[in-house]
Amino acid sequence: MNPKTTKLRDAISLALVISATTTGAAFAQEATTTLDKVEVTGSRIKRTDVETSQPVFSLTREDIQAQGLTSIGDVIQNLTSNGTALNTTYNNGGNGETRVSLRNLGSNRTLVLVNGRRWVAGTGLGGATDLNTIPTAAVERIEVLKDGASAIYGSDAIAGVVNVILRTDFDGAEANAYYGQFSQGDGAKESYDITIGSSGERFSAMFGAGYVKEDPVMAGDREISAVPVFGTGVSLGSTTTPNGRFALCSGTFSPGACSVGETRPNGTAGQFTYEPGSTPANWRNFSVANDIYNFAPDNYLVTPQERKSIFGQASFDITDNVRFTTTATYNNRRSEQLLAAMPIVLGTGPGAGVQARTISISPNSIYNPFGQTVSRIQRRAVETGGRSFNQNVDTFGFVGALEGNFEFADRYFSWDVGYSYGRNDQNDTTNGLFNILALRNALGPSFRDAAGVARCGTVGNVIEGCVPLNLLGGVGSITPDMLAYSTFVAHDEYQYTMKQWFANLSGEIVELPGGMLAFAAGLEHRSESGYDSPDALINSGNTTGNARTATAGSYKLDEAYLELSAPLLRDVFLARELELSLATRYSDYDTFGDTLNSKFGFKWKPIEDLLVRGSWAEGFRAPSISELYSGVADSFASISDPCSTTFGGRYNVLTAEQRARCTAQGVPAGGYDQGNSQIRISVGGNPNLLPETSTSKTLGLVWSPSFISGFDVSLDWWNITIENGIITRSGQFILDSCIEEGNPLACSLYTRSSTGAIDNLLSSGLNSAEIEAEGYDLTLNYRLPDTRFGSFSFSWDNTYYSSYEEDRNGDNLVGEYFDGSNNWRIRSNLLARWEQGDWGATYAARYYSRQEETCPFYYNDYGFGELCSDAIVDGDGLVQEGSQNKIGAATYHDISVYWKAPWNAKITLGVNNAFDKTPPTSYVTFANTFDPSYDINGRFIYMQYNQKF
Repeated sequence: MNPKTTKLRDAISLALVISATTTGAAFAQEATTTLDKVEVTGSRIKRTDVETSQPVFSLTREDIQAQGLTSIGDVIQNLTSNGTALNTTYNNGGNGETRVSLRNLGSNRTLVLVNGRRWVAGTGLGGATDLNTIPTAAVERIEVLKDGASAIYGSDAIAGVVNVILRTDFDGAEANAYYGQFSQGDGAKESYDITIGSSGERFSAMFGAGYVKEDPVMAGDREISAVPVFGTGVSLGSTTTPNGRFALCSGTFSPGACSVGETRPNGTAGQFTYEPGSTPANWRNFSVANDIYNFAPDNYLVTPQERKSIFGQASFDITDNVRFTTTATYNNRRSEQLLAAMPIVLGTGPGAGVQARTISISPNSIYNPFGQTVSRIQRRAVETGGRSFNQNVDTFGFVGALEGNFEFADRYFSWDVGYSYGRNDQNDTTNGLFNILALRNALGPSFRDAAGVARCGTVGNVIEGCVPLNLLGGVGSITPDMLAYSTFVAHDEYQYTMKQWFANLSGEIVELPGGMLAFAAGLEHRSESGYDSPDALINSGNTTGNARTATAGSYKLDEAYLELSAPLLRDVFLARELELSLATRYSDYDTFGDTLNSKFGFKWKPIEDLLVRGSWAEGFRAPSISELYSGVADSFASISDPCSTTFGGRYNVLTAEQRARCTAQGVPAGGYDQGNSQIRISVGGNPNLLPETSTSKTLGLVWSPSFISGFDVSLDWWNITIENGIITRSGQFILDSCIEEGNPLACSLYTRSSTGAIDNLLSSGLNSAEIEAEGYDLTLNYRLPDTRFGSFSFSWDNTYYSSYEEDRNGDNLVGEYFDGSNNWRIRSNLLARWEQGDWGATYAARYYSRQEETCPFYYNDYGFGELCSDAIVDGDGLVQEGSQNKIGAATYHDISVYWKAPWNAKITLGVNNAFDKTPPTSYVTFANTFDPSYDINGRFIYMQYNQKF
């Protein structure tokens, strides 16, 4: 076998390099044993024609480098078909991951491949892929299939497929260096990598290593994020302040309540705070207006991370028709999120947890000057330096395969068998949390021993090792010794492992009028497993942070697929080409059973310049380990049981059929007294989940007019419908769905006691979501004829959403923004290139259309109703229902210039967000007053240096 490429393959490669177009899909994963046939993303059939019935968008390595980004995740999130997905601008709620959500259908409904093989899921166990685990320096190109592909690749390919192709067959050496930072002097990014390879007649090998470091940006260093809500000053800050908010218990304290009431030190009702020098006792009345705490500057706006990677690829021709190939990658990511210091909220403080409500400051504490129980405790422990969440993630990927070809009955066939392995190991450390058990001891009775050392407990009952805690003394009163006893460093461990065996065969069967009937068939066996092992204190709930219990689970599956490509006509009137494609996949899971998914597509060229294409596909997504087996945590939600007669219960207005459901569950005739609006429920996984199902349809055309050299345009309509979507519903929804609608899955999630009261209720995922999304993709490419002023080329990619509906309620959500969910009508990217000799330049524009959001009514409490652009205000100045706020359209401009130096180097200077665009303001988004999908303001200036040897 000769690993060198043929002229045909060279021509295909050249076409892919100069065109990022939906009609120029790149070829498949690894070096194939077929010299003149390649795989196209979205098909397993090897072919010489790279055009298929499916829309595929491609980004070359040159396209990737032109964006001036250090993360492949950031590059993919810039795709117009991407919606809202986690990235490094998520601080509170982030974990260092960057994901992709094609068609805005969720990152767990987009399949990510590396070299055509399924990439291991992230350690969150939810099925989504962390793109930051893919070594950036190893990436050759990215191919995006904008169509459902479960019949080809299996689960998760509902919204589409992102196929990241790594570098192969590299001969020589190359080194790259990159450095950039914002014009404000922060957020520096640096990247360095080297690649070395060699190719011979029968053997090729490549090795590379990369290093990326991305520094943080503090929220306080941008005006829009320097306060909790932009335009409101500090008014919406926290009432849990560094100097504290306290109240004395005038009577006997029991968990969460005082028998007589709460007072200030002077005996009047209310709360107080510490203020050095204000009075001889250094106490004064607490005032929200004067004491509100601006926590925003203590947070990261852009989170930091550091990535180290090594990667390698090798192939060896065992015979002229058999080759062994292997690819191995390793990536280490260290990332951090930083939040404002931990709020210590105990006793009667609002929102104190179940165990925290039992804790007060003892009247016998040496740091309690009042001689009374301090029952309300709210203190921001700024002495900790904040809450720091750190991830250390190791990702391993390996593929080993034998591949070859043979002829039989004058027909050509290719095959491959192999093993794929992926694993994520993550160790998290969290600083700045407090141990509830230690707080109980440290705030209890205390005394000073004969040496003047503060001791916990009493003289006759000393708590060894305990250090009394001073929360009442204002900022600085918590000493390092106190912190060492009362805080703890949380250590959490995650792992996700994927193993896959595969065997594939493709070839040609019989000749049809339009060419050879081709096929691909294969068998796959895959197992996935994972666990989340939280710190013991977090698992027990004895922490001021979020409690959760352990998760562990696995599943296995066997799959078989068949794909056919039937060229029916060629070179006849109104059919320069007519080809049908069929595919089907059978999947057998050990969790829910089996499923069969099929796909049909066609491509038709009525004339040489015009291609018409379309597809219809079934899809599915298997429940993830988290959705099936997530650990259980308690919650006390306010719920109105439909079977009760109190606390909003509706038994008396239920139909006879609905009452019969209550009776069948053990509710007494006539209903029952619920007794409490808060019902204990559990939040966790649901092992009875079934797979989501989907139907995808596309119809489009590609026009490449022969009278305009270098020009092509593609337009594709797409529609995706999801049924039995997995969604976590509230306890209220579960009860209503069971009693009012008779949903058996909802009814299986809870039990009742003999009195009819809710005994156990599991708030977990249900197969109850229905989603339909529809829109259009438009891509234009034009490479102009060369001129004396240089070469010019343009690429314009657009996605237009016409509708997005959930639960078939008739509401089109396109153009509406919800916290964490953008529904842009239009996303558009324009890329223009100029080249002349050793010089070149690129200009890129990224456009996000405007949206609207519901004006938050709670602003009425602070007099901020006028912030909303389209507020409906009554005579009292209060914002009314129907008020909206416009989130303006945003366009970002990126510019770069390069020079090819005579010593075989390339130097690039660039600036992203060249006009310093500030992200559009949102008042319902969780933090920073803008959605993290937008760029932060500030010009990002960078330099790249490439050296080839």
